[in-house]
Amino acid sequence: MAQPISLKSPTMHSQFTPKFIPKLASTLHSVHSNTISFKVLSSQAGDSSPQSPPAIISILRMIPDWADALKEQGMQRKRTLYNHEDWLQHRSSQRHIRHLLSSLSSRVILSLIPPVTAFTLVAVMIASYNTAVLMEWLPEFFPVLRTSSLPYQLTAPALALLLVFRTEASYSRFQEGRQIWVKVIAGVDDFARQVISTVESNEDSALKKVLLEYIMAFPVALKCHVTYGSDIGQDLRNRIEGDDLAMILESKHRPRCIIEFISQSLRLLNLEESKRNVLESNLSCFHEGISTCEQLIGIPIPLSYTRLTSRFLVLWHLTLPVILWDDCHWIVVPATFISAASLFCIEEVGVLIEEPFPMLALDELCNLVRENIQEAIRTEKAIGRHLLAKRKSPIHEQSPNGRPKHKTERRNRS
Repeated sequence: MAQPISLKSPTMHSQFTPKFIPKLASTLHSVHSNTISFKVLSSQAGDSSPQSPPAIISILRMIPDWADALKEQGMQRKRTLYNHEDWLQHRSSQRHIRHLLSSLSSRVILSLIPPVTAFTLVAVMIASYNTAVLMEWLPEFFPVLRTSSLPYQLTAPALALLLVFRTEASYSRFQEGRQIWVKVIAGVDDFARQVISTVESNEDSALKKVLLEYIMAFPVALKCHVTYGSDIGQDLRNRIEGDDLAMILESKHRPRCIIEFISQSLRLLNLEESKRNVLESNLSCFHEGISTCEQLIGIPIPLSYTRLTSRFLVLWHLTLPVILWDDCHWIVVPATFISAASLFCIEEVGVLIEEPFPMLALDELCNLVRENIQEAIRTEKAIGRHLLAKRKSPIHEQSPNGRPKHKTERRNRS
C-alpha cells in the first residue's frame, strides 16, 4: 500500500539587502548544505531513506523566498517626513537619472525578479523551439508556435483598465489611511491643548501630567496596533509609567485600554461638568481612528479583483512570445522582459499601497505630536510667568520705537 509523502524542510530566511546582492550567488551555492528529508511513494517496503531534491528545485524555492524577505524588510523600514530639502530633491530635474541608477536597490523591482525571470525564460524556450522547427532540427510534425496578434489588440484595453482600476482602488485606500491619521494626530494635539488650558488647579497637576502622557501614548499604541512587527513595549517604555505599561501590555486591545485610562483620568479631575464633557467629546476622534484603521486592515480590495488581475497578467505574458513571434522573432525575449517588468511593477505597487500604514511615516508623526505637546507645556508655563510679571509691573505704554514708556518718563517730558 502506498505511503503518504512526508515532506519536511527547514525554513530558510534571507538576510539580504539590496546592497548585498552579490551574496545571493554564494547563498544559492550553499543551498546544498540544507538537508531536506522526504519519503518517496513506493510499492517496496522499507525504502524510506532520506534523499535530497535536485539543486535546481532548491534554487527555484530559494529565489522567491529571498525576494519576499527583501520586500518585507522594505515594508518594515521606517518612513520619514519630508522637509524643504527633501522637496527640493524630490522635484529636481536630475531625479530621473537618480531613480534609474537606484533601480537595483528598489524593493519593488527586486521583488519581481521571480515572475519576470520566469516569463523571460518561457520566451527563451518558445523562441528556441520555433528556431529549431524552422531550422528543421525537429521532425516535420512539430508546428511553429505562432498566431495572429488580433486577440491581443482586442484584450489590451481590458488589461489596461484592470491595472488602472486596481491601482486607483489601492491609492484610495492609501488616501483614506493618510486622512484618518491626519485626523488622529490633529485630534491628539487639540485634546492636549484643551487639557493644558483647562486644568489649572495645583492639586490636579500630577494627574494632569499623567493624563497628557496617556494622550501622547495613544497614537503610538494605534500605530503598533495597525503595523506588523511593531514593539509597543519598546515604543512606550519611556512614555508610560511601568505599572500602567504592564496593564496596557496585558490588554487585548491596547489603544482602547489607553482610552479607558484617559476617560477615568478625566473623571478624577476637579472640573466643572461642562468642561469635562467638552474634554470627553474629544475621545470620539480616537474611537473613529481605531474603527477606520481596523476596517482598512481587515477588509482588503475584493480578492476576486486581485486574482483576476494576476491571472490576466500571467496568461498574457505566457502567450506573448507566441503572438509576437512572426513580427519579432528572437526580439520576443527582450519584449517579454520589458512588458513583464513594466506591467507587474504597476500591479506590485497597487498591492503594496493597498495596505497604507507601512507606507506612512507613523513613527515620525507620533514623535512629532509628542514634541509639539511638550513644547506647548513649556510655552504655557513660560507665557504664564511672563504675563503674570507684566501684570504686576507698572503701567506702561509703547513708544514709537517699540520700547516701553513709563509714567515717570512721561512726567519728566511734561
